[in-house]
Amino acid sequence: MTPENELLFLALGGSGEIGMNVNLYGTQGKWVMVDCGMTFGDPYYPGIELVLPDLEFIEDRIDDLLGIVLTHGHEDHIGALPYLAGDLGVPLYATAFTAGLIYRKLEEAGLTEEIELNVIDPDDSFDLGPFNFQYIPLAHSILEGNALVIETEYGRIFHTGDWKLDPDPQTGTPTTPEEMIAIGDTGILALVCDSTNVFNEKDSGSEGAVKAGLAEVIGAATGRVLVTTFASNAARLQTLGRIATETGRKVCVAGRSLDRIIDTAQAVGYLKDFPPTVDFEEAMRLPPRELLIIATGGQGESRAALGRIAEDNHPLTLDSGDLVVFSSKQIPGNELAIGRVQNALAAKQIPIVTDRQAMVHVSGHAGRPELAKMYEWIRPEILVPVHGELRHMAEQARFGAAQGVPKTIVQQNGDVVRLAPDGPAIIGHERTGRLVLDGDTIVAADGEAMNERRRIGQRGLIAITVAFGEDGKMRGTPAFSMAGIPVEEDREAFIDDAVEAAADAARKGAKDPEKLRETIRLAVRRTATHWTGKKPVVNVSLMEV
Repeated sequence: MTPENELLFLALGGSGEIGMNVNLYGTQGKWVMVDCGMTFGDPYYPGIELVLPDLEFIEDRIDDLLGIVLTHGHEDHIGALPYLAGDLGVPLYATAFTAGLIYRKLEEAGLTEEIELNVIDPDDSFDLGPFNFQYIPLAHSILEGNALVIETEYGRIFHTGDWKLDPDPQTGTPTTPEEMIAIGDTGILALVCDSTNVFNEKDSGSEGAVKAGLAEVIGAATGRVLVTTFASNAARLQTLGRIATETGRKVCVAGRSLDRIIDTAQAVGYLKDFPPTVDFEEAMRLPPRELLIIATGGQGESRAALGRIAEDNHPLTLDSGDLVVFSSKQIPGNELAIGRVQNALAAKQIPIVTDRQAMVHVSGHAGRPELAKMYEWIRPEILVPVHGELRHMAEQARFGAAQGVPKTIVQQNGDVVRLAPDGPAIIGHERTGRLVLDGDTIVAADGEAMNERRRIGQRGLIAITVAFGEDGKMRGTPAFSMAGIPVEEDREAFIDDAVEAAADAARKGAKDPEKLRETIRLAVRRTATHWTGKKPVVNVSLMEV
């Protein structure tokens, strides 16, 4: 699949899922990549924290890849770079704040000398082979959210990245209709658009409204206030710093990711009026009414600051006179973890405020009214929904068509879409997949290691070793160990029964080692099934003594 005299689009991640965004554009034999993100592990990946995109398609065409252009600094758009960009070996392009976050990641991975990182002024355009790129600032829940205008011989693309419309963003300059209309006037072939909040009938809301809501909640509090929010949301940090100053509170920051965002933002000219912070020891000496804590952990992460504070495992402590504000949304899949933290706070009689009780959070993604405005302003010939599960992208295609967009197409990871000429059309499909970071090793998400771990997690594990002499006869009693077998009080009786089954099978089994191993395995598994109703993983070792 080499792009010829045409313009192609191919998602390797982020289409059919929320997270792990990787988008390729191809023309005249060359490809460019927009974003290179990751997602986080879930129970389907036991023992895994980070999930990465499988970039085999473009790795096989590495000589044709010109570079990676990053829209903004969220993990689902830049998080895979420390693990995959070194193998790709192409330059990276980002605006200053995003580049600062990327540089820290590359520095931690020891890759700053190996990977070229180019900082692009938002007012400048730049060329990569047959592509020309221009950053277009759009509001989002992080500094320097950007869309891209990608110009090619076969048409212009408006690639939104993650976006919303915000008349009062607290940091940065709000997008104006006039600016968007001017872009539409240049002629846009395809709008490649974030689908996350397509089901929301209302717009996403403004950071200015959040400032008023947080000021009211914090201003009324009589004890310590802890606010947890997404570390990357520097506009929210700006808001909290200003409210702390206005309400006479000192700020204490708890969480390394918050420290990293604040340092990076200040290094490139943001958060200049953020108040000086106090350390944990000084914070606990302050009268409760004079302290505002900003903490990580709003998604229930057990090792984050809020979870540790809730479990009395942190230098900062809270009591019944204090207040915790969740200035963040509940990401689907995190409900149980967040509930555990909130229950721990409730046990201490600490009141909690979420976005259900007060205006303390707004989304960073566009709702239907904002999408409609974008269609009206940009006037694309084609709408390509991305950044969503299939239901989100299909709904945006329907909504866009209803709003008058002439052509829409619903694609998923791996679908090769010809945008021009005579587009849109799916003209092929390429293999995509997931990798997982397992310790220090990157392996296939559907490989044998992960499949074995799932089976062990679901069924339990038995390991049995049988010794044989040179005459082929069993020596002694088989050695037995197990994990995760639900026998509890009957453990010893079960072990005796399983060992006896293994010994009987060993005495009666075949001379061929593989057949003997299988005979013993089946005998032990039948015993376990009889006792528990489960079929555990049984590993049999034969040893000659």
